[in-house]
Amino acid sequence: MAKVAAIIGGGVIGGGWAARFALMGWSVKVFDPDPEAERKIGEVVANAQRTLPMLYEAPMPKRGTITFHDSIAETVSGASYIQESVPERLDLKQKVYAELQAHCETDAILASSTSGFKPSELQDGAVRPEQILVAHPFNPVYLIPLVELVPGTNAAPQVVEKASEILTEIGMYPLHVKAEIDAHIADRFLEAVWREALWLVKDGIATTEEIDDAIRYGFGLRWAQMGLFETYRVAGGEAGMKHFMAQFGPALKWPWTKLMDVPEFNDELVDLIAGQSDAQSGHMSIRQLEQLRDNNLVSILRALKGQNAAAGKLIADHDAALRGPLADETPLITVRRIVPVDWTDVNGHMNEGRYGQIFSDASEELMFHVGADRDYIAAGNSYFTAETNIRYIMETHAGEEVYVETRVAQGEGKKLRLMHEMKRTRDGTLLASCNQFLLHVSLETRKSCPPLPNVLAAVEALAAKHA
Repeated sequence: MAKVAAIIGGGVIGGGWAARFALMGWSVKVFDPDPEAERKIGEVVANAQRTLPMLYEAPMPKRGTITFHDSIAETVSGASYIQESVPERLDLKQKVYAELQAHCETDAILASSTSGFKPSELQDGAVRPEQILVAHPFNPVYLIPLVELVPGTNAAPQVVEKASEILTEIGMYPLHVKAEIDAHIADRFLEAVWREALWLVKDGIATTEEIDDAIRYGFGLRWAQMGLFETYRVAGGEAGMKHFMAQFGPALKWPWTKLMDVPEFNDELVDLIAGQSDAQSGHMSIRQLEQLRDNNLVSILRALKGQNAAAGKLIADHDAALRGPLADETPLITVRRIVPVDWTDVNGHMNEGRYGQIFSDASEELMFHVGADRDYIAAGNSYFTAETNIRYIMETHAGEEVYVETRVAQGEGKKLRLMHEMKRTRDGTLLASCNQFLLHVSLETRKSCPPLPNVLAAVEALAAKHA
């Protein structure tokens, strides 16, 4: 299947889709009548190019092209996946789908980014309703993995399965919403929180900044890793969710909320909230806020990845899927990656400990290459680092793409000496080098011992090749 995605509508969401697909190796075709669409999407892609690769230890796929077209017919030609992200007007979306189906492949996925409309509403009047479903993402699409996949009752099962496979391939988490409902799952929840926040501001109880502080310093940190129900399960203590429900259930009848009512959405309320929001963060441009948001998301997601939890586990699994065997070349390229934002120190460059990290990753890749992989370790054998000498030659900054060349300088018996050089990808500049000495050990005795014959043979062969 040709990996060609068509993006119809290039706003914030459409641009995010274009960036996610392109950075995951797809060719992307964009249609948007806005004369500024190419510039706007270019800025979104630049943000994505800087941050998405920071989530991964594996090298990213070769970036796909992004091209802009003057008609829907030209845009969807050859596309196997089409994402519609036009404004939230049902008549406009239905008109767009009629034109899409007049020109696209009959087996292409037609997915909508709509945050509110049900798939049956989008499918109404379509010549092939089974081709259309909802794939509702969250901003920024290139970093946040959730996408609500809502097929309704008309979408064909093979369309749902194919869409799910494609979205998973590009690193997203397709949440299959089996029932149709206005605004799906996540936005209904966000709408409830938003309405309560509007009342708190209107009634003078809290400012926009105080409400944001309550979220980001409090329950937002728990929600990022545990969601809502798991958070409350823990809150119930050893007795669990039943105890929590019994303890706090009666509060549902207390007048704590105005969720059943909506404040009058007039100019006075808009001016009040806009003024407070400007006072809160008006000193930063939207682009600066986006970069800060993306840096924070990368750091949070990488922390969750380190714990193999929540969205971090999704990224870890996708990272593993992107890894392939090392190419048989001299020297071996053991690492290709983008330096993430959480690897820098107060001076703005890569922390000394992270050089150790990247050279450790390089030696681990070489171990796997010679057969000292996870199964080998599980069987009670491994290499332990006995000595490391690192030379810091040039500064390395967040967002830089680097690679590590590794040579086996000594490979005899239980001794393994590796020479690593970390270089900047764009120009080959040497950034740091590492002389690393390892000993093969038995994990049962924790003492040195010879490697198993197949590993020793592979190490000796590399030592001869790299001599």
